[in-house]
Amino acid sequence: MKKCLFLIACLFLSASFVYSQADKITGIWVPAKGTSQVRIFKATNGKYYGKVEWLETEKDKLDVNNPDPAQRDKKIWGLMILKDFTYNAEKKRWEGGTVYDPDNGKTYDCFMWFDGDDSKMTLKGYVLGMKFVGRAEDWTRESEIRK
Repeated sequence: MKKCLFLIACLFLSASFVYSQADKITGIWVPAKGTSQVRIFKATNGKYYGKVEWLETEKDKLDVNNPDPAQRDKKIWGLMILKDFTYNAEKKRWEGGTVYDPDNGKTYDCFMWFDGDDSKMTLKGYVLGMKFVGRAEDWTRESEIRK
């Protein structure tokens, strides 16, 4: 009985460790250009999303490069640019999601990971399932939204 309880406790602790590792991506991030801030959060469906929370340029800047003409009148501030990421504990990265680039109106398959500490994250966008082809950039964690 004691062995069974010990085993259950170990399984519970290891599962909670995986969940805490998965959630360490949540927070406020600044992309490489430094002209915006994106809040990454875990949605009720268990997936991770990222929403533009601050822009260096005007707050009312529109998504004029969106390939869907009906979406071009939407503001970039508040736009969901990261969608549908799940944590892969074996590879220690968030994958299966997409990143939208409002500068060119394109959406890319994407995965994200940490190299070293939790203050810098690398995000890699790619096309046609070819992860070896694409562009990677480092994002930096910030503690609060700029004003």
